[in-house]
Amino acid sequence: MNTKANQLEQYRHRLASVLGDLRSTAAEDGEAVAMIGSLATQLADKLQCQSWSDAKEAMSPANRAELLRSFETRGNAMHQAGQTKQAYAIQALAISLLAGTMRQDRHIAEGEGLLDALIDRAVVLYRRHQASLN
Repeated sequence: MNTKANQLEQYRHRLASVLGDLRSTAAEDGEAVAMIGSLATQLADKLQCQSWSDAKEAMSPANRAELLRSFETRGNAMHQAGQTKQAYAIQALAISLLAGTMRQDRHIAEGEGLLDALIDRAVVLYRRHQASLN
């Protein structure tokens, strides 16, 4: 198996793992879901989009690459500082961004759709919660 095929296979497993974890987390940990919703909403708002999915589509390749570098730096720093829920939120969005660059793989494209639906739902819940505070 060549290196690119190995990388795709590893990414498929990583995406499946994040999806499974996020599904169980959504049921058990409202704070983690709120972190994902908050971060995704902030990024969507910066791009004047209503959803994470729309924000991803609005990003240029250069914006996406810059955001991934920022996610890597911030995510690692948060993980090392014990801020696991914040790091988890960053990881979920980073995995989603990466999936968007590998849509030619059917399995990754399907996983991206599922992950983005979960993130978009977190955005809706976060926006509702924010509106209820006003």
